[in-house]
Amino acid sequence: MGLFSSLHCISMCGSIIGTLTLSLKPEIRNRKALLFPFVLNYNIGRIVSYALAGALAGMLEALLSLPFGDGHGHRLLQLLSAAIMTGAGLYVAGWFPRFAYIEKAGARFWKLIEPLGRRLIPVQTRTQAFFFGMIWGWLPCGLVYAALALAATTGDIIRSGLTMFAFGLGTLPAVIGLGIMTSLLTRLSRLRYFKQSVGLFMIIIALLAAFPWLNPLRLQHI
Repeated sequence: MGLFSSLHCISMCGSIIGTLTLSLKPEIRNRKALLFPFVLNYNIGRIVSYALAGALAGMLEALLSLPFGDGHGHRLLQLLSAAIMTGAGLYVAGWFPRFAYIEKAGARFWKLIEPLGRRLIPVQTRTQAFFFGMIWGWLPCGLVYAALALAATTGDIIRSGLTMFAFGLGTLPAVIGLGIMTSLLTRLSRLRYFKQSVGLFMIIIALLAAFPWLNPLRLQHI
């Protein structure tokens, strides 16, 4: 899911990567071998934030189990996850632009932590790049919220955190490449048929989340 939806991150994270790159010394940003570790550390910080958010999402099933019971609480999360991922898939494909409004859900929290990221600019060290990534990993994003909805259905804090960690790893090639091969990835992200294919892929994942017994890769308990 992270890999196939990651080109959407180019439009969301492009300006952030640009801010990071332009804040570096000219001798660093003009040499890809020196620039790469900064871009990598930024993305590691971003993925760590995703994993932390995933761990928090893993608590949802326990909370829903109190009023609805174990089975009903988990089923409610599955259906909610499927609905959010379907909206995200339609949004990526260009068929449901209003899904972007879901990003307002995290806007208030973002306003609280965004100034912390600005204090790290200009980025001078790789450690700063890591913490810069941790802050910007909480940027409101509908696709991240869709992944969090999926992670919440694991019903376990550790597995939920690992789910978001895997999602972050999936976005890594495109977002790292954005700092290295901006023009090529930007052109790819604008291909209408490619975006529609990604959207349909996410809708399939949503259906498997709603009806997990249809998943051919589902692990069977013996």
